[in-house]
Amino acid sequence: MRRAYYSNNIQDFLLDPDSSILGELTANHSNRTLEELQVNAWRKQITILKNQLTEFDGQIYFEFAIPRMGKRVDNIVIINSVAFIIEFKVGDGGYEKHAIEQVIDYTIDLKNFHEGSHDIKLIPVLVATNAASVAEQNNQVLAHKTAAKSNRFGLAETLKLYLKDNSKSIDIEYWENSIYKPTPTIVEAAQALYKGHNVKEITRSDSGTINLSKTAECINSVIDKSKSKGIKSICFVTGVPGAGKTLAGLNIAVERMKTDEDEHAVFLSGNGPLVDVLREALTRDEVLTAKEYGEKLSKKQAAIKANAFIQNIHHFRDDNLLSDKAPIEKVVVFDEAQRAWTNDQVSSFMKRKKGVEDFNKSEPEFLIDVMNRHSDWCTIVCLIGGGQEINTGEAGLEEWVSSLKNHFPDWDIHYSSSILESDNYLKSEESRKWLIGNGISEIELHLAVSVRSFRSEQLSNFIHELLNVKIDNSKRIYSEIENLYPIVLTRNLEKAKEWLRLKAKGSERIGLISSSGARRLRPLGIDVKNEISAPSWFLNNSQDIRSSYFLEEVATEFDIQGLEIDWACVAWGGNFYMNNTDWKYQNFKGTKWQNINKEIDKEYLKNTYRVLLTRARQGMVIFVPESSDLDHTRPKEFYDRTFEYLKEIGIKEIE
Repeated sequence: MRRAYYSNNIQDFLLDPDSSILGELTANHSNRTLEELQVNAWRKQITILKNQLTEFDGQIYFEFAIPRMGKRVDNIVIINSVAFIIEFKVGDGGYEKHAIEQVIDYTIDLKNFHEGSHDIKLIPVLVATNAASVAEQNNQVLAHKTAAKSNRFGLAETLKLYLKDNSKSIDIEYWENSIYKPTPTIVEAAQALYKGHNVKEITRSDSGTINLSKTAECINSVIDKSKSKGIKSICFVTGVPGAGKTLAGLNIAVERMKTDEDEHAVFLSGNGPLVDVLREALTRDEVLTAKEYGEKLSKKQAAIKANAFIQNIHHFRDDNLLSDKAPIEKVVVFDEAQRAWTNDQVSSFMKRKKGVEDFNKSEPEFLIDVMNRHSDWCTIVCLIGGGQEINTGEAGLEEWVSSLKNHFPDWDIHYSSSILESDNYLKSEESRKWLIGNGISEIELHLAVSVRSFRSEQLSNFIHELLNVKIDNSKRIYSEIENLYPIVLTRNLEKAKEWLRLKAKGSERIGLISSSGARRLRPLGIDVKNEISAPSWFLNNSQDIRSSYFLEEVATEFDIQGLEIDWACVAWGGNFYMNNTDWKYQNFKGTKWQNINKEIDKEYLKNTYRVLLTRARQGMVIFVPESSDLDHTRPKEFYDRTFEYLKEIGIKEIE
């Protein structure tokens, strides 16, 4: 993939005719129609850069790709030991906050995910062509807390401020050819794929990409065969933690949407907040993109398309209860399919909430039955995960296999080869034998490579050992990650909030998260019963009091599962505390705490804390409250031993 639309050494760029540079930029601009506005912006950039770079030697790039964000930075200029990340705002008379955040975001992205940029000096520069000149504090720019600022006349002087050291010059060839290993959030990935970016552009350009591409090829071939031969098929996809199962599912849904709109490919999830956030993110992004290209698109119009593409599995189920006709969708992707409900759970729900007395199907059986209404072909793609169950009544893969065996034996079944290699998926020997005899094992349906960063993989190992009270292992893993992934402790909520605000750069998202059972954090202003608007919390900017940035509204495990933020404050509740050498499990009813005794309920609660402690991409502060002498529901033993345990592992307290 060509990273920049145009690149050259600075001296040759100065001699290159403007028309030639413009011609190359235009020829490489592949997205949509080229607007006159963009061409004029390029013209002005070329003029300013030619005027300001006459004294320098180095390399210049125009429209350099930042794949994780699905964006391009206006210019990168490499001089000696410094790479300047330059964003132009042509015609602007001031340095807007969003523009400063934008260029810092590009800079941080390169620093984190572009191998050649890990250890070099990167300077974000915002050029507002008609603004007054501004002197910025160098140390704030070097720390990426703000951007260097320049108008169209002062760029050369601004660059010179950061070229005073005699460090070794950047190896241009190595830098250009370095691999880019982005780990997009699921929101960023959905936006980029929906916009037409390839999965190879937005994921790590190594074996992880190959793995995702092979899985996509395998599923596409199953769909194409089903379509050409008029058969019904189902694919079961598995993956190691962090392998990007949801990303793979979104990728398939988008690819099929592009291949043939008549397939009405849809991505289904039972995770309500995830669905709401993704829909809103895609809607907002499409409206914004249309505006950038001078097109009129109302939010309502954009939402219709996004809402058809990403649906709540329960709404899909309910819609198809009202009719016995075949749905419009021919390709459906079920995220976290192992979490579909059992017969008992659906029957109870239907009776209580829908007034349906005699419903007698599990969710897997009903969902296959709905797709089976098609007279010709259809394909179901089931993404199967595990280890983060936080709800009762989840059916698991066993129920999908049982439904196929007992009711739909004529379906073509393609399953991940790892399903038979691990007892995590199928407990019953009968189900395993039936699957071997009636399905096709596909190695490509297992995502074997994590597309998360090293940081995240090690974090989930650390949290696993911490929750299992394996002190030596926890200490060892923590010592390996503490410099890469900051984790700190405090008993002061204001200190925790201050730490988050100091850590975040650009538009990095901070937020307050806690267990839905941590009811007695309410005296401290953390009310887990207060429902949040997930799209506002996850997507709105730092000026919006409903956004996570304000650190007022708290997201629980139900809001944040499947999503991530950059920096989190995890507020620890009295529902899960260290009691000598193991965890004590409680829930709060009425005016007092009650012990949790059922093993399955204990597992759900432990998984709640697993979810909370693995939601931050960059680092986290754990807030363990002080006890209260006045409040019998907040005694010392609920908090002090937990705090000591976390310190014993090596997590340091904020000064």
